[in-house]
Amino acid sequence: MNFTLHIWRQKGPHDKGHMVTLEAKNISQNSSFLEMLDQVNEDLIARGEEPVAFDHDCREGICGACSLTINGEAHGPEYRTTTCQLHMRSFKDGDQIFIEPFRAKAFPVLKDLCVDRASLDRIIQAGGYVSVNTGGVPDGNTLPIPKEAADLAMDAAECIGCGACVASCKNASAMLFVGAKVSHLGLLPQGQAEQSRRVLNMVNQMDAEGFGNCTNQFECEAACPKGISVRFIAKMNWDYLKAGLCQEERKATFEE
Repeated sequence: MNFTLHIWRQKGPHDKGHMVTLEAKNISQNSSFLEMLDQVNEDLIARGEEPVAFDHDCREGICGACSLTINGEAHGPEYRTTTCQLHMRSFKDGDQIFIEPFRAKAFPVLKDLCVDRASLDRIIQAGGYVSVNTGGVPDGNTLPIPKEAADLAMDAAECIGCGACVASCKNASAMLFVGAKVSHLGLLPQGQAEQSRRVLNMVNQMDAEGFGNCTNQFECEAACPKGISVRFIAKMNWDYLKAGLCQEERKATFEE
């Protein structure tokens, strides 16, 4: 299979950047999208040209590093599929493919297709953890957790933090990511002790990073490679409201 690639090239964060056209020739239909880019880079290196920089790590749909916008869609055209799990048989021979980095104010381009997603890490650092010393790993049967809560927590924990929700949202909102991280901890007993502090700190950090707000377009859920539900945004908003009211109530009590 042969393809014409229109790829974003940018030398650094302060470079203007531009699109270039490259040819991908003799690509196996069973190659993954990243393997296709590897082959294109091998051809560039053989000609003495600089290869295209792009992020990747596990290549198993787990790490969330393969953050590419392909033909205007985060991670490409396949539903619930990361870029590394996207195969070239999803395209037609001779297709023109446009490849760009994730676009968001909070995701500045570092080089070519690589973006800085440290803003998501800082949100996690603001509260996406359980700081209580729980000791050794207890037997699963010793913690009574309703099955519905356990299932919801597992659904939220599937989030790999790739940022596709941000890249697909017209407001560059990270609320699906934050909602999933807040929920998967808050639904379990170990995370409930810090639930109010967690949601306040993480949402405040999200706003400080420059992410936009949710306007219920639901594009984030459609683009998420793990199918994280927008109901976690609703849960986060409810938790944030409750935490804010409790904080104001405690403040008023102390002032009295």
